[in-house]
This record gives sequence, C-alpha cells and structure tokens, in this order.
Amino acid sequence: MALPVLTPEQRQAALVKATEARQARAALLARLKNGELTLAELFERDDDTAKKIKVSQALRALSGIGPTKAAALMERAGVDEKRRVGGLGVQQRRKLVEAVSP
Repeated sequence: MALPVLTPEQRQAALVKATEARQARAALLARLKNGELTLAELFERDDDTAKKIKVSQALRALSGIGPTKAAALMERAGVDEKRRVGGLGVQQRRKLVEAVSP
C-alpha cells in the first residue's frame, strides 16, 4: 500500500497533531513519575492518550523500576514488550497493579 501524498499544509497539520499527542503522553508519564497518578488510575483512564502509552514506559516511570525490572514484571504478567496500555486485558492490568503496589 502506497503512502498518500500530502500537501505541505496537511503534512504540517499532521506534525502538529503528532507533537501534541507526544506532549500529552509525556505529561501523563510525568504525573505518574511524580506520584500524582497511580498505575491503577492510568489503567482506568479511557482516553486515547493513556491508551497509547507503552506499558514498559508506564512501568519505568514509577519510582524504583528500571528497564530490567519492568521487563520482568511484564513477563510475569504475560504482557508483550510492545504492548500499549489500551491493549491490556483485565487480568494483565490486575497483575501489574498488584506487582507495583506497596
């Protein structure tokens, strides 16, 4: 399938939209990192911004969890490394929340 040919205006609009989406995801991850938002609250959100965050990024935003521990938690919960929050099942969400809860 060939990519559509975009006009310069369409291309610029797409770039602006992509930048806004990245900034919104970064803001959510920052709230998670600061403790303003819990992993359970992130999983409960029903907006596209939250759904498109990679699970590994969300876990790494939590205090004390780096790439290795995030990968181990995801493996134990049966979550693929490329999975996004919107694609998680109920049991996967529950296992991850239980694993990071104090």
